[in-house]
Amino acid sequence: MKKIYWISALAMLLIMAAGIGYFIYRDHSARIPKDIRLETSDGEVYDFGKSDKKIKLLEFIYTNCPDVCPITTQRMVHLKKQLEERNLYGKRIQFITITIDPYRDTPDVMKKYAEAFGVADDENWFFLTGDRKEIQKIADTFQFQYRDPGNGFYIHSTFFYVLDEGNRYLKKFPMGERFDTREVLEYLEKVSS
Repeated sequence: MKKIYWISALAMLLIMAAGIGYFIYRDHSARIPKDIRLETSDGEVYDFGKSDKKIKLLEFIYTNCPDVCPITTQRMVHLKKQLEERNLYGKRIQFITITIDPYRDTPDVMKKYAEAFGVADDENWFFLTGDRKEIQKIADTFQFQYRDPGNGFYIHSTFFYVLDEGNRYLKKFPMGERFDTREVLEYLEKVSS
């Protein structure tokens, strides 16, 4: 009888290890497809296949968000200042903000959102909107989940992502109040050196 328990326990451990291994592999093999093009807040095309070979910090937001999105963007503004002090922002690192609500978040709305945070006309922080299907492809790449329950206030995942120079997943961090600027800064310094 003891032998059956040990075999069952071992089988469960192997199944759990395989499941965890699958999710780790899935995350670490995620890459934005090269054929995706979105629109910047200036109305220009942002082509992921031709994007700068820099480390990117990618956040998904919607401009009508009452809590986690603006907190995340504000923390990114503080992070940007720290990266500028270390001569990393723009030189080795860029930021990308993609709306999950492209119907409401037109290029003009995205531009006003950027201006509200003091980052309009920043050549290294791209505020993107565009075709809903293209945005969904990017979100799906990183298992970023979102949906509109019908009232315009999206329910969504609460992670942002660090990508390498080839737009491949490196790491994810929590959004909103759990966004630890110091932790993200240390990680970015390490991967950009």
